[in-house]
Amino acid sequence: MIKFSGLKRVIGISCFIILFLFFEVTSVPASEDFFKTLDSYIEKVRKEWEVPGLAVALVKDRKMIFAKGYGVRKLGEYTPVTPETLFGIASNTKAFTAAALAILVDEGKIKWDDPVIKYLPDFCMYDPYVTREITVRDLLTHRSGLGLGAGDLLYWPQSTYSRKEIIYRVRFIKPAFSFRSRFAYCNILYIVAGEIIPAVTGKTWSEFIKERIFKPLGMTFSNTSIKEFCTGGNIASPHTRFNGQIKPIAYENLDSIGPAGAINSNVIDMSKWIIVQLNSGLIRNTKRGQVRLFSADASKEMWFPQTIIPIREYPPELSKIKPNFFAYGLGWMLRDYYGHKIVYHTGSIRGMVSKVTLVPDLKLGIVVLTNQEARQAYEAITYYILDYYLGVSPIDWITAFKQAEQRTKKRIAEIEKNLRLKRVKNTKPSLDISKYTGRYIDQWYGEMVIEEINNKLVMRFLHTPALVGDLEHWHYDTFIVRWRDRSLNADAFVTFILNYKGEVEEVKMLPVSPLTDFSFDFQDLLFKPVGKKR
Repeated sequence: MIKFSGLKRVIGISCFIILFLFFEVTSVPASEDFFKTLDSYIEKVRKEWEVPGLAVALVKDRKMIFAKGYGVRKLGEYTPVTPETLFGIASNTKAFTAAALAILVDEGKIKWDDPVIKYLPDFCMYDPYVTREITVRDLLTHRSGLGLGAGDLLYWPQSTYSRKEIIYRVRFIKPAFSFRSRFAYCNILYIVAGEIIPAVTGKTWSEFIKERIFKPLGMTFSNTSIKEFCTGGNIASPHTRFNGQIKPIAYENLDSIGPAGAINSNVIDMSKWIIVQLNSGLIRNTKRGQVRLFSADASKEMWFPQTIIPIREYPPELSKIKPNFFAYGLGWMLRDYYGHKIVYHTGSIRGMVSKVTLVPDLKLGIVVLTNQEARQAYEAITYYILDYYLGVSPIDWITAFKQAEQRTKKRIAEIEKNLRLKRVKNTKPSLDISKYTGRYIDQWYGEMVIEEINNKLVMRFLHTPALVGDLEHWHYDTFIVRWRDRSLNADAFVTFILNYKGEVEEVKMLPVSPLTDFSFDFQDLLFKPVGKKR
């Protein structure tokens, strides 16, 4: 162990502070040449990943210094994306919900470590101990013990369940891990978090967000529901790839999960949001004092590592972005890049992905909104901008992310090949297909039916209109459900488990492809037959 004498310790600490301060304020100023280069680079990224339209904005030193739209709002139409074009920001909504609760903490109406049942006495988790102990903070930090995306099928794709019904059904979702033991991204508890707002204020989550965040920040374009879209408005349409082509799809109504992902915004409004975040909640100084959205203490709390996230292995092409620390705060992800703390979040709904990135010590913010499910696009743009402002050697991020993408495709192709090789050929179902039909129920999701139509089996999730698919025999008593809406990209194995009487006792499901969005949490379902079987 090395010990400092008193003088050496002072000198060492002083040098560290000097170096830290120098490092903190050092950044490359933007130039006209940079913006011209950035402009062409963004367009190249857009075309490379076939993104119909996207918008980008930069904030530096509390000012929006760049905002521009690229491409079109909808394929087949010629309405351009502008800085005013609205996109669904999906899970970037979570930071707004966290900020709303921070406002209530500042006002003394709630505390981060108060039990949830203090405000929502009817709320219940599967484990009574967790019900009693889970706090407001726990709702925002993805450490409840629920598995990745647990319960997402209650609302994704759009279901008939109300927000109240979704929250009620949380009590039936079995935990995957012990309470507070590990990170597992979970949308459903943000819905619960949002319900604390009306319990305390009498205002809905939507009303509170509009009155206490949008209005004081001047976010005049933003809204909390697609129901607020105006006909012919400046709105980007979502797109996804299916059957080998990028095609527009319909917007999904996310009202039931508002606090977890329902906000629609544009890069102008999101720049205002970034500015107040980089300013630790301060909106402006006046002669009478400061006007704040939330306190500096609240800002620190939201950006403090609450839950450690394991660092995965990165492909060699992306080794430069592998962090030394990775954590989740309150509505924000936290990591490092070239020694700088990065505060960020991403968002994903069907047909749209987005990313908001903050570098607090450089007072730098980046927002990228897109209308296609190509995460590589927002990553390539974000890291290109970060490299410039950090003054580091530039990397060809387009090539890097393309190579990593190809590596993933190759790995997935190998998995799918091995899956086909393991398929047992020349087998038949144990029962006549009529014996598989009937009504089934899962404790947390609800009802599903299997019908025989034209000598084929059809599966329908009764609370999710989009989940209608045809069962194709795989082997033994396992089938694959091919969803008729091919834009879902979420086909799943369906396995019938028979009892000693030769009757169906359980039905289990599992996504076919590792690329299936984690919100299709079929693996958590356990359907059991109910009523008389035909």
